[in-house]
Amino acid sequence: MADSNTQFIRTPQKRMGVSEVLAEVYDALKEKGYNPVSQIVGYIMSGDPTYITSHRNARSLIMKVERDEILEELMRNYIDTKLEA
Repeated sequence: MADSNTQFIRTPQKRMGVSEVLAEVYDALKEKGYNPVSQIVGYIMSGDPTYITSHRNARSLIMKVERDEILEELMRNYIDTKLEA
């Protein structure tokens, strides 16, 4: 009987930051003809992933980020932008 032990080598995967995820999702929604702001707000408010297209893996990407993390990132960017003005 042959040895059936298989060895797996894990390669480190770079986790995308919230900003990168939002940029990818935004672009995918825009590409498909959706209003990205409206769709992302719908997702944040409801938690329903069908607001996000599966085009370019956008739905899977956004579901890897907690909704509160998305809100924190949006607020941080908004406040940073307003303070710079």
